[in-house]
Amino acid sequence: MALAQLNEEQTRTWTREQKDRWWYENFYRGDMRQLTLRSALTGFFMGGILSATNLYIGGKTGVSLGVGLTSVILAFALFRALAKAGFQDFTILENNALQSIATSAGYVSSPLISSLAAYMLVSGNIPAWWQIVIWLIVISLIGVLVAFPMKRKFINDDQLPFPEGGACGVVLDALYNTGEKGGGEGVFKARVLGIAAAIAGGWQFLCSDALMKYALLKKSAFHVSEHLDDYYYLLMAKLSLWKPQILGTDFKTLGLRLTADLSMFGVGGLMGIRVAGSVFLGAFINFVILAPIIIQRGEIAPYTNAAGKLVKISRGEIVNQWSLWWGVTMMVVGSLVALLGKPELFTSAFKTLSGKKSDQPAQTDVLKDIELPLWISAVGVPIMSLIAAWVTNAFFGVPFYYVLLALPLIFILTVICTNSMALTSWTPTGSLSKITQFSFGALDRTNPATNLTTAGMTAEIAANAANLLSDIKPGYMLGAKPRQQAIGHVIGIFAGALAAVPLFFVLFLRGKDGNFSVDNIVSDAFGFPAALQWKGVADIIAKGLKALPATAIWSMIVAAVIAATIEIYTIVRKKPFPLSTVSIGLGVVLPPNASFTMFLGALFFWWMKRKHTDTESKPYKLWVDSMEPICAGLITGAALIGIANTLVGVFFD
Repeated sequence: MALAQLNEEQTRTWTREQKDRWWYENFYRGDMRQLTLRSALTGFFMGGILSATNLYIGGKTGVSLGVGLTSVILAFALFRALAKAGFQDFTILENNALQSIATSAGYVSSPLISSLAAYMLVSGNIPAWWQIVIWLIVISLIGVLVAFPMKRKFINDDQLPFPEGGACGVVLDALYNTGEKGGGEGVFKARVLGIAAAIAGGWQFLCSDALMKYALLKKSAFHVSEHLDDYYYLLMAKLSLWKPQILGTDFKTLGLRLTADLSMFGVGGLMGIRVAGSVFLGAFINFVILAPIIIQRGEIAPYTNAAGKLVKISRGEIVNQWSLWWGVTMMVVGSLVALLGKPELFTSAFKTLSGKKSDQPAQTDVLKDIELPLWISAVGVPIMSLIAAWVTNAFFGVPFYYVLLALPLIFILTVICTNSMALTSWTPTGSLSKITQFSFGALDRTNPATNLTTAGMTAEIAANAANLLSDIKPGYMLGAKPRQQAIGHVIGIFAGALAAVPLFFVLFLRGKDGNFSVDNIVSDAFGFPAALQWKGVADIIAKGLKALPATAIWSMIVAAVIAATIEIYTIVRKKPFPLSTVSIGLGVVLPPNASFTMFLGALFFWWMKRKHTDTESKPYKLWVDSMEPICAGLITGAALIGIANTLVGVFFD
């Protein structure tokens, strides 16, 4: 089994030259096919599809999901099927190259669901689609150029684990190098993923008005309502049943709906019970307890907008007029205190940036002919940074000098994010981006684009570099060619940008009248919680706290105290609190029906894990060992059909 890992003593005492020579002589597979034309093309198209599903799920939940393991299993199943049809089977490194491309593509869509969407909501300006594509590609390329020199430090020298990337390496090794058992397990998980995708896609198809209409060739075809409570309201109208209300406000107005969304069920399974339970708690506190009280007080009320149109109370207005403030406070304070409770991330960052190893003699670069040459990053980073500053100024109106001022932060934030990803598979980009956002907001309070785009740029580059290092880890474990992985990451960047940006315009900006408007971004179907969090911080910077109702300010104070208390408890006790502060805040900005469905998904898989403990039993292999493929299948199947329904409705309805 080709899983490269030194023990603790070797990692501490060996020089980098010794480590590189050990890897080169024992694990490097220079003669094996890796980034071939077929793996590149397959990765390009699969990356585009997975980027689209990430965009769809991100619009609903504000969470970007890792697609590495999903792409590994999908690719393995596809390649084995092609091999049975007479084609030459893919090698393990071709599969790894494909997952590198797909994973890179999946990360590109992150700004579209956060900082860029927030910029559009705050400014009312929609940049041209090609401008967004260029901006995403440029900043993502900087992430690649920053990541590969750091690869030599974090992976080659420090041998850090990168748990998520390491899991991909273990899965690939098990699929290809354990004979029939490995192949059988791989085929089983691929089959489970396919069945879950088919079930979720089939259900989503039945709920799709446009697809059902054209499938049945009728102007008005029957379709199942995804909102199951619609059937109760039909009976209520006919039988004069009780109308669900809290303090005089209808459930529908509060966004309290019962929804059968299998993609959210899958997301909940991946989240786990602690995170999903915290999200549900935040939604319950906000929409069941606080919102009805504030509406009754008249601090959330209908109003007439600038166009003279009456805007009624809705879930979105509850969030925008009042709830957003305490939800954002909970997320920001919780994440910042948690980050400050991990000083090792900062100390590691400064050690890495100093790069001092005076006790070691000059070393020979054993891998100079297969690693990405350092001069490419040394030349490319300054050039691409200047291009990034220019396009940010030209496309978003941010002063050139502010963008240049933000660029040095990239390296510090990237090292912090990479240390965190290497140890925990978590990147603190949310909290780190708020540092940038508040800093540049203080410098330029009149232009929200300054803090949104500079923070978005630094956060995206740092996250992209950290995530790509996690993706490089399985290649190192399996003996892959580093240069070819770098090329694969670049291919993925183009795949993700070209797939996600046009889809963003169609899904979230185009209205029924065919015109594009920022008013279409946030809806009952797509809450865009990450964008609302960024927007909330920008609004606080621009307007100040004086513009908020007194109850909103008090709610922010209480939320800050609770968040700080929970995180300090975690730091002192050195074990996680049963609730997650960031997730509670997320529940405030998510549609409550999505929060409830995610909680049900997490609860189901948590119960399956408690119920089935025999690792050799069939239920364990299905519901516990194959939990991730099931959830990935539910997400992928529902998302793809949901996207297709929207596209059909836009272009053919």
